Amino acid sequence: MVSLSGIGVCAGVAAGPLLRIADVPALPPMVAVTDAEAEVARASSALAEVVTFLERRADRATDETVAEVLRAEAMMAGDEALLDGVREHVEEGADAVHAVSLAFGAFRESFEAAGGYLAERVADLDDLRNRAVAVLLGQPMPGIPQPGHPFVLAAKDLAPADTADLDPAQVLALVTEVGGPTSHTAILARALGLPAVVSCPGVLAIAEGTLVLVDGATGRVDAGIDQVAAEAAVRGAAEVAAAAAALTGPGQTSDGYGVKLLANVGSAKNVPAADEVHAEGVGLFRTELLFLDRTREPGLDEQVEAYREVFSAMAGRRVVIRTLDAGADKPLPFLNQEGEPNPALGVRGLRIARQRPDVLTTQLAAIAEARAQTGADVWVMAPMVSTITEAATFAAAVHEAGLPRAGVMIEVPAAALRARDLLGVVDFLSIGTNDLSQYTFAADRMCGALADLLDPWQPALLQLIGICGEAGRAAGKPVGVCGEAAADAALAPILVGLGVTSLSMSPRALPAVRAALAGVTEADCRRLAELAVAAPDAATARKAAIG
Repeated sequence: MVSLSGIGVCAGVAAGPLLRIADVPALPPMVAVTDAEAEVARASSALAEVVTFLERRADRATDETVAEVLRAEAMMAGDEALLDGVREHVEEGADAVHAVSLAFGAFRESFEAAGGYLAERVADLDDLRNRAVAVLLGQPMPGIPQPGHPFVLAAKDLAPADTADLDPAQVLALVTEVGGPTSHTAILARALGLPAVVSCPGVLAIAEGTLVLVDGATGRVDAGIDQVAAEAAVRGAAEVAAAAAALTGPGQTSDGYGVKLLANVGSAKNVPAADEVHAEGVGLFRTELLFLDRTREPGLDEQVEAYREVFSAMAGRRVVIRTLDAGADKPLPFLNQEGEPNPALGVRGLRIARQRPDVLTTQLAAIAEARAQTGADVWVMAPMVSTITEAATFAAAVHEAGLPRAGVMIEVPAAALRARDLLGVVDFLSIGTNDLSQYTFAADRMCGALADLLDPWQPALLQLIGICGEAGRAAGKPVGVCGEAAADAALAPILVGLGVTSLSMSPRALPAVRAALAGVTEADCRRLAELAVAAPDAATARKAAIG
């Protein structure tokens, strides 16, 4: 048996024969171009076919996250700048197939150089290139194996179109050689509830058909495991999951210390999943999904309707709504943001209000109107806050709009270090561990070689969370976590021990977190937190806390 290690991005245990995703089409030799316009037309037609293919898959997708990702990929394939690049290469003598490949290659270099969110989309560009090339060569588009029996899927990386139609009864788990905690593989695995491990070197060297055991919580992949041992591990994990799902009620430790367990949602479509796991409210309502892929800002009435649907669906429960978290690494066409030298450090989140204050004003007015119509318990928070002045200005705007509770996200170390002062001007804090990790360790979230730095168990990250938690205790104000760390059941007691009062996550993760907290006392949480923060590295912190 061989054991491999990667980053676990979706908890769960599964075992099955390993199969790889189909190979990409190989480029044929270049042919002489006699009719440049005809070659451009061929390329344009192939790209249009890819767009149609992706849009149809998006329409069939039952999960909103999957559909949103597919539509975003379709927009990339239909980008006029891409076709302009194809035309340039054809005019230089390349045939349609090679012109498409070269144009995607240029985009790929730009995305990699930009870093951050755009670097994470490189796998999407590769997927689009491969599909367009296959169409031009008259070959089937690359896709998932269809062996007729359940299997574990391995790949260098997975694009949205690869995972959109996955049948969880057939694809038992996902393992990729590259990728990070916020790659599309990770996002879609969580949406589909599939155990998944990314950044797992050596997985593609495993012979096809080899029985593998995948642990999506620990990131461990055992190849060549005994069938009996594999079945026992899967059975044991299923029993633990069933016990966790049977536990209901508010989040609390075994001695009754309350911890709000909330759900992350993007629209009212996500609320039923939150209800199924008895979420106590919404800890992160991502409003940017309403703005994505738009060439024009959604109007006041459209925003009111979208917010009202969620507020009504969560009647009687807290809804923490985040103002527009876009720009730079999640560019929006109507903001006309281009040419930033370092998008990860650019105009994003609350910083958009510096250039377009009307966007924030309209959004706050819409939130206030939706709250007035529903009587909901609405808390409003801003992303990418760095200074006390920014926080105070935002809080004033929230209160001026008639909204009672204003908070800020802690995503940069500067904000964490000034948490006590921030709580002097706002009502609550919410920690976004994904960005806080990236900025604390100066490590791109997509860089697999730096995956250990982005582990949420890193003591330096936990120490920053602890600073926020202590500030909350001193001020008597809530401090939540809404990043991916909140979905880690093993980490939940440590976060509570650091002073976190609420955890917001994908609904699928909530039962395991509830069960983890029910098995410890508040004193246990504080003791485990001390051990984790005192550790020299993430692996030692995890071992010290959970053995």
